[in-house]
Amino acid sequence: MLRVGSRATCMACRNLVSTNMGVRFRIPLQKLHPFSRAIHHRYSGNNNPQRPPHRAAARYFTSMSRLPMRPPKPPPKSGGHGYQQQRNFWVARLAARLLKLRYILLGTAVGGGYTAKKTYDEWKDMLPDFSEYNWVIPDFVWELSEQIDLDKLAKALPEMEEIAKLLPDFDKIGENFTFLKGLLTSDTSGDPPLKATDSSGAVTHEAGDKQYKKSSDKEKVDQLQEELLRTQLRYQRMLERLEKENKELRKVVLQKDDKGIHQRKVKKSLIDMYSEVLDILSDYDANYNTQDHLPRVVVVGDQSAGKTSVLEMIAQARIFPRGSGEMMTRSPVKVTLSEGPHHVALFKDSGREFDLTKEEDLAALRHEIELRMRKSVKEGQTVSSETISLSVKGPGIQRMVLVDLPGVISTVTTGMATDTKETIFSISKAYMQNPNAIILCIQDGSVDAERSIVTDLVSQMDPQGKRTIFVLTKVDLAEKNLASPSRIQQIVEGKLFPMKALGYFAVVTGKGSSAERIDSIKEYEEDFFQNSRLLRDGMLKAHQVTTKNLSLAVADCFWKMVRESVEQQADVFKASRFNLETEWKNNYPRLRELDRNELYEKAKNEILDEVISLSQVTPQHWESILQKKLWERVSTHVIENIYLPAAQTMDSGTFNTTVDIKLKQWTDKQLPHKALEVAWETLQEEFARFMAEYKGKDQDDIFDKLKEAVKDESIKRHKWNERALDSLRVIQHNALEDRSITDKPQWDAAIQFMEETLQSRLKDTESVIRDMVGPDWKERWLNWKNRTPDQHIRNETKNELDRLLKLHDEHTAYLANDEVTTVRKNLEARNVEVDPVLIKDTWHQLYRRHFLQKALAHCSLCKRGFYYYQRHFVDSELECNDVVLFWRIQRMLVITANTLRQQLTNTEVRRLEKNVKEVLDDFGEDIEKKTQLITGRRVQLAEDLKKVREIQEKLEAFIEALHKEK
Repeated sequence: MLRVGSRATCMACRNLVSTNMGVRFRIPLQKLHPFSRAIHHRYSGNNNPQRPPHRAAARYFTSMSRLPMRPPKPPPKSGGHGYQQQRNFWVARLAARLLKLRYILLGTAVGGGYTAKKTYDEWKDMLPDFSEYNWVIPDFVWELSEQIDLDKLAKALPEMEEIAKLLPDFDKIGENFTFLKGLLTSDTSGDPPLKATDSSGAVTHEAGDKQYKKSSDKEKVDQLQEELLRTQLRYQRMLERLEKENKELRKVVLQKDDKGIHQRKVKKSLIDMYSEVLDILSDYDANYNTQDHLPRVVVVGDQSAGKTSVLEMIAQARIFPRGSGEMMTRSPVKVTLSEGPHHVALFKDSGREFDLTKEEDLAALRHEIELRMRKSVKEGQTVSSETISLSVKGPGIQRMVLVDLPGVISTVTTGMATDTKETIFSISKAYMQNPNAIILCIQDGSVDAERSIVTDLVSQMDPQGKRTIFVLTKVDLAEKNLASPSRIQQIVEGKLFPMKALGYFAVVTGKGSSAERIDSIKEYEEDFFQNSRLLRDGMLKAHQVTTKNLSLAVADCFWKMVRESVEQQADVFKASRFNLETEWKNNYPRLRELDRNELYEKAKNEILDEVISLSQVTPQHWESILQKKLWERVSTHVIENIYLPAAQTMDSGTFNTTVDIKLKQWTDKQLPHKALEVAWETLQEEFARFMAEYKGKDQDDIFDKLKEAVKDESIKRHKWNERALDSLRVIQHNALEDRSITDKPQWDAAIQFMEETLQSRLKDTESVIRDMVGPDWKERWLNWKNRTPDQHIRNETKNELDRLLKLHDEHTAYLANDEVTTVRKNLEARNVEVDPVLIKDTWHQLYRRHFLQKALAHCSLCKRGFYYYQRHFVDSELECNDVVLFWRIQRMLVITANTLRQQLTNTEVRRLEKNVKEVLDDFGEDIEKKTQLITGRRVQLAEDLKKVREIQEKLEAFIEALHKEK
């Protein structure tokens, strides 16, 4: 391992670190570029690539980084001895610096010649180390070494002439050293070359010559510094070229891994294993989030501060929806970054891969993210705490897990929910309060620092700044707009904001156009910092700029935090698992640990078994229930609207005519619909009855709410086949048209049906009359009850109307007006004031009872009338047309019940079973529905056990893979 000093700048690997920030980076020597390793080995005096390099290499690069970026300013004009001492001091300091330069250049010349001589042979032996890919293909290194075309790789390496061009001009260096030697000799000899005096004209002329010599010295120093900068830029370009070639070679290797992985057992990458654990935790019960202390990088910042742009630069793709000043990030987005052969993105719950090299796929991805965000936001809200999980893979991407949070706002604008500001603060605090979370604090450099809100929030969550990385965005605009660039220096040194941080970075994420590509933004960022006076004047250090250095630093901190905390978190979940298992053993010792999904599958099978039981109901049972329920539904209409109006006619012809007309109207309009309603209700009741019977057979009561919901939803969705309505109407019409009673049993059955119906109606009528007149004398005497005034009037009216019926036994159904007047006057004579409406209402019930009593008496006579009916004898006493009517009604009920039973067993039961399956499938896909219907401590405990076991197992697998990678 190579450890870089506090202010060292390694131009070979461009990994720059400052211990002032509290961060130290370790770079494996094997991971350096070939050119970098060659330089380190040459200047460390160590030719063995397996041994660590000497610190001389670090000192060499440190001295290069400390070269003055510009010549020092000349001292102000002044005379006397003080000026001479000041001038001598400046010259001595310059000489001391140039002496260091001498050693560097001499060392470069000697070591560079030897390096140029052996570079070609060494680079052939210094191919990239593929040992880090052993976790994918254990014996892949040897297979790959046989397939790589070494001659082609040698041609891609620099030629000797190109390396020689990178070395300085040694002739010019010799001239410069001669000049410096003379300058130093002059200083040490005691004869100052620049002497200020005005004693004579000769001396004045000499001072003028020395002043000219001074300006010439300055020009030479500037030329020397520019030459060194040009050399440095050449090295930089060479490194970039080698880095690009290395990236292409890694892509080839990853593509070969990707092809070979399909022929072997699939192994997940380290970062994917870790991301799965975080996904499980995000889906876990909200009460458990306080114990989720696994590291992730939390990206926070003010709205429109450039959070999303920074994340896109790290992911190397414009993957997030963009807006002009409006809130676009409405929910947390977890992005898992990993290296892969192709630049793709995919959601955890979707199999579609978005090719990030194609603009149409990028647009589709941004649209999908926006849709998911809006879908996660509940009605009446602006932001959501629901996490969207996204994975991004590509060549050269640093492995880490980032969470992009909604931007912090200071004011709630029109169209936002009133609690939007508090909700965003709550979401941000929930992620930042994790003691192992790395906080990436994004601050807009183009606005006043005093307007920042997020810095106060971050300082509350991490007062010591041990896990905070501060990022200043839009530095190009800040440099252009700020009158005092030193203000930027104060920010990146942590002296302006009241917060501490682990590191400070300055980045540029574009010119503000959403159409810019990532490559053009990178070029613009590098060009800006190369030409920026912030870097030139030393206000910013090289390792503090560009998003590339930022991503390297964040990834290093992330994995450091993961290695330090993951085993401790695994122990926490292990203890939680033990506590949950103990609770289960004590409370549910004889039950299996079934989670909500497993319980749902068990309940689903029980419900389907209960539905299948409907097909086992006997036809006799179906017809009996249907016939009984149908008569209960239509009996009132038959008695009140068909039988009574027809029975009050004077002859049999009128009776039959009235009956036929009313039956036809009833069949055409109401009867088929009533029959289907009865059939549907019967099916529901039988379904509910079977479910209730199963409930009593040692069934789990935890399914009660689910079964009731399934039953209600299935019935709600079930629609009776409308085509059955027309065929049922025809069948019922034909049944009612048949008047022929063929045998005595049918006649007796019709009489029995008629008697039962009339007795039931008579009983109901007597109950109504009893309620109207109140208790009789016996009930009043035994139960100490009295009549109300209204009941007293009703009783007097009833007695008067009873006398009228005894006098006119064949009275019609309605009272004449003079009869009403007579009854009222008779009651007034007994001091009973009565209203005519009350008289008519009482008469209706009394006449109904009188008529039903006569009909029952006539029914008894008709028991011996079948002989006369069969031979068509006409006898006024034995004209039993009402018996024929009831026989027609009874036969219609039997035929209708039989028809409905066939439709139920052949069609509707199967359709209901299909509906139940569809409802169960829909409920199974609805997580919220299952959570509402299957509840209880037993369910929650089983869910917790399952989650904790899964998390612990995945964490242990991740830790094992992490140790292997070490």
